[in-house]
Parts: sequence; C-alpha cells; structure tokens
Amino acid sequence: MADQNMSMRRATLGGRLGVLALGLVTLAILAANPAVLAAPLRVLERAGFQPHAPDLSLLAAAPLVIQLHIAGAVTAFLIGAVLLTGVKGTGLHKGLGWTWVAAMTLTAISSLFIQTIRPGHFSFIHLISGWTLIALPMAIFAIKRGKVRQHARNMTGMFVGGLLIAGLFTFMPGRLMWRVFLG
Repeated sequence: MADQNMSMRRATLGGRLGVLALGLVTLAILAANPAVLAAPLRVLERAGFQPHAPDLSLLAAAPLVIQLHIAGAVTAFLIGAVLLTGVKGTGLHKGLGWTWVAAMTLTAISSLFIQTIRPGHFSFIHLISGWTLIALPMAIFAIKRGKVRQHARNMTGMFVGGLLIAGLFTFMPGRLMWRVFLG
C-alpha cells in the first residue's frame, strides 16, 4: 500500500510539473511572437469586445440571487482548482472538499431562480444544475464507501461540466459576465 501511495504522489508531482512546463512554453511562445494573439482579438473586436477594466458596478447592481450564484461559482472554481491539483485524501483536501460541496450546492440552487435566457422558464443550462444536485450526494456516498475512482470521476465531471462549460456560457456576448469583463 505504501508503494502505491508513493507511486500516486510521484504521478501527481509529474502531472503538476508537466502542466507548469506547458504553461512556461506557452508563455515563451507568446513572448517571442505576440502577433499570435492578433487574429483571435480581431474576432473578439467584431463581436463587440472592448478591452476595459472589469465593470464591477454591474455585479453590484445585479439581483441578490445572481450575486449569490456568482459568489458560489467563483468560490467553487477556485477551491476546485486547488483540489484537482493537490494531494488527495489529506485533511486539507477533505475540509476544502466540504466547502466546495457547499459552494456547488449554492451555485446549483441559486441558478434555478435565474431565468434570464428564457424568462419564466427553465433553459438547457438548468439541466446541469439539476444533475449537480443529484451528483453531489452520489460523489459523497462513493467516497464514504471507499469508491475513490467513482468519487473522482463525479467531482471532476461536476467541475468541468458545472463550472468550466457552464461558466463559458456566461461569457457569451450580451450576458452579464461578458459585459463585466469584455463588452
């Protein structure tokens, strides 16, 4: 068992070093040739992108349910990134994990009260919220029963689907996050 734990730690360290190396290579390429970013910026400009500092007054003016939703999503994203890259099974992982579950629950429940895409009706994005509210307990029960891989798959799936993919939709032109950061 000790050999397996050591092997898992080495794999995690190797993965982190690989991500760091990829990031450094990307930064070096961009530093050597900043024109690489010119084409995507032209596309964004045609979509109404106007570089500016984030307009946080738009968030302050948003309804409370949207503010709660954003607070939960940002908290879950930051903690989730730490959890996915950190060592698993430690006390820190467990403590942050429960905080992540609370933030994801807040994000999913609050989203059910946000109906700006189809006023008065649920939209496709609400399916992700419903699934999150089902998958969170499933992932918790999995780890309680010692099913580490099932737990990891469920949690990673919620991070990718519930935060990354759903989060990207909030940056579509015309939506609040687009206006705050890009429009």
